[in-house]
Amino acid sequence: MADLKIFSGNTNPIFANRVAEAAGVQMGKAKFSRFADGEVQVEIHESVRGCNVFVIQSTCPPVNESYMELFMILDALKRASANEITAVIPYYGYARQDRKVAPRAPISAKCIANLLNSAGADRVLSVDLHSAQIQGFFNGPVDHLFGIPSLAQAFEKHYGAGEEFVTVSPDAGGVERCRAFAKRVKSPIAIIDKRRTGPNEAKALHIVGDVRDKTAIIVDDMIDTAGTLTQAVDSLVKNGAKRVFAVATHPVLSGPAVSRLAESPVEKVIVTDTIPLSEAAVQCGKFEVVSVAPVVAEAILRINSHGSVSALFDV
Repeated sequence: MADLKIFSGNTNPIFANRVAEAAGVQMGKAKFSRFADGEVQVEIHESVRGCNVFVIQSTCPPVNESYMELFMILDALKRASANEITAVIPYYGYARQDRKVAPRAPISAKCIANLLNSAGADRVLSVDLHSAQIQGFFNGPVDHLFGIPSLAQAFEKHYGAGEEFVTVSPDAGGVERCRAFAKRVKSPIAIIDKRRTGPNEAKALHIVGDVRDKTAIIVDDMIDTAGTLTQAVDSLVKNGAKRVFAVATHPVLSGPAVSRLAESPVEKVIVTDTIPLSEAAVQCGKFEVVSVAPVVAEAILRINSHGSVSALFDV
């Protein structure tokens, strides 16, 4: 596989190394530094001429720094005559701003897509985009991977499956994701009717579905401040759920998220490694991490060999 190379930025090097190891590829050599004023400096320390190059960079906080570093890596590879450059963005930042929600507001997810294309990305590989329409914002191919199969498999292995569980969507927009998880753990579903009052502000209202005397599994794509999640947990407990778990792909965990979850009656929070857990989250003791690195590695190998990526999820 001399034509396949994998590089990584600084946001999640442990995940990148897991992907490279699973793909059987040596991590590419690059140097990252800063000028005195904070400008990003990137140097690629091996030839990429004519190669298919994959750059792994999750847009972890600080998201703007992560993107700027990614743009510089892409530009460096483009100018080094790489054949095809794929931006592997396990967590795609700015994805929540995918439409105009108010007059004179930006569609930031589209803006980031334009910047990635301009910087040199020929295609994008991401895990659990906040909304599927983001794929249409790019001028090239987008391979959209899913964390739900890995999370459902891990949940069933450790906690079981069946009718005694109920998979819960924290809002109407997450029903499709909820159904995908419920299908794999063979459970019914429920939906929490939620009204959002502002960014990172939401109030859970009532539950559609039966959760009484069941083990509830809240399924979402990300946990940011955990306000929505903890309200959902409280609503489920008040409506008779005997145990509550949370499952999410991206542990953003901003601000008071960890302390909120630590004080919440949620039993376990199962997430993937698209974003590294903070030290506070590790110390909390409620988090379990499921790696999606093998799935990303297999997708990279299939893209490089012109194989089917969607066949990964044909189960």
